[in-house]
Amino acid sequence: MPISMFQASVPPINHALANLAGILRKGAAHAEARKIDPAVLVNARLFPDMFPLWRQVQIAADQGKGGPARLAGLEPPKFEDDETTFAQLIDRIDRTLSYIATLRPGQIDGSEDRKITLVAGGQTLNFVGLPYLTHFVLPNLYFHSTTAYNILRHNGVEVGKMDFLGKI
Repeated sequence: MPISMFQASVPPINHALANLAGILRKGAAHAEARKIDPAVLVNARLFPDMFPLWRQVQIAADQGKGGPARLAGLEPPKFEDDETTFAQLIDRIDRTLSYIATLRPGQIDGSEDRKITLVAGGQTLNFVGLPYLTHFVLPNLYFHSTTAYNILRHNGVEVGKMDFLGKI
């Protein structure tokens, strides 16, 4: 039986973002327990030319809402990129998950061949539904979630692979 585009997109995105929120909660708890200014972790990056934690989370959430929205033929909601705390970043993920929960299988299923155009990094990108999901949305979501995880892990937050993978 073939997998539906809804099943290939919404459940894995929900899972990844929920796990990312859990990792952020551990980051906030780590900062509090060790009397570290949380802004130090929120602004941390792995290398000077990489985005800081806050931007990694924003991009992961944007992929999470933008992917299913565009597959459904909808314009994704716009969120201000103004998060500066763990609580605000977790709220952004929660708002993303709430938005995704409004989408139904009938809106996304059958979108394998839907033409999708978007602007990213100042470039116009043209996709077809299935490759958009499998070669752009999910890899970007996982890349930025992994980078957020790695930033926190690098800074001593006690997270492990199961925090990233979550309940399987």
